[in-house]
Amino acid sequence: MDASGKVLGRLATQVAAILSGKARPDFTPHVDSGDMVVIINAEKIKITGKKMQQKEYKRYSDYPNGLKIEMMESLMKRQPEEIIKHAVKGMLPKKKFQKDMIARLKVYAGDKHPHQAQKPVPV
Repeated sequence: MDASGKVLGRLATQVAAILSGKARPDFTPHVDSGDMVVIINAEKIKITGKKMQQKEYKRYSDYPNGLKIEMMESLMKRQPEEIIKHAVKGMLPKKKFQKDMIARLKVYAGDKHPHQAQKPVPV
């Protein structure tokens, strides 16, 4: 999927449906049957409202005073892939499959990636 010009939340819902397998006709909630998703141009994603200046991403190192808070604007400059991964992970079902689903998501800041489609080759 190409993320250039797309709104973050709308893209994340589409990707979460593909990763969880809800886009497939043989969807079963207790079976992990989703597909792999490759997202390119993560730095060109569209953010609406005042989220760039107001949204905070928090992480904790489990040490005393180890809370790190980073604004979306600085995270977008440093690692734009993490913004999309974080949004998609929040939309996935909170089951034991969540770790496997998020592992099938590959996000790249530019338009270059090492993956290719697995199309059948005529023999």
